Amino acid sequence: MMQRNYQRELDRLLQELSGEEGGKKSLFLHCCCAPCSSYVLEYLHPYFNITIFFYNPNIVEETEYQKRKSELTRYLSEISFGGEIHIVDADYDPERFLQMAEGHENDPERGERCRLCFHLRLSHTAKRAAEGHYDYFCSTLSISPHKNAEVLMELGEELGEKYKVAYLPSDFKKRNGYKRSIELSSQYRLYRQDYCGCIFSRRRQ
Repeated sequence: MMQRNYQRELDRLLQELSGEEGGKKSLFLHCCCAPCSSYVLEYLHPYFNITIFFYNPNIVEETEYQKRKSELTRYLSEISFGGEIHIVDADYDPERFLQMAEGHENDPERGERCRLCFHLRLSHTAKRAAEGHYDYFCSTLSISPHKNAEVLMELGEELGEKYKVAYLPSDFKKRNGYKRSIELSSQYRLYRQDYCGCIFSRRRQ
């Protein structure tokens, strides 16, 4: 079976959307941090009315959680189109992640625990997107070279079918997306964390 090219799929979709009348479509975008969000927002804001969903129960340490959230808010306040983007802040809820991770504490990085974490965050994103009647939902997670875009797409499309809202095809690390996120992080002096946020990944540093 031929591997899908998610960037090509997104290219086609954006071309279609740019030719439609009636204004921009709405996108409910799960964001994990300011650096990962920087390029994705720059790339997608011409095509969508974007609402950010900051839902990251995997960030167990509250100081780290608040730091990442405040950096995202600061970034939005400093970019020229930031006023057009709304943000929905989910509650700080590390217990939900810790319950999910029971029995998977020693899984390797990119293993089953990570897949369960993706599912946890994407399922809440899809549910909120459906409740808000958004046209699409998506996550910035695929911009990381450490995150498997194929797994994210599989979960996103599965949840999209469940909640009746389309998952935006994406692998944001393509087209030098990760490189651009580093450039924007430097330009805006964004805090770049060196671990995903969960205590298990931090222990392996």
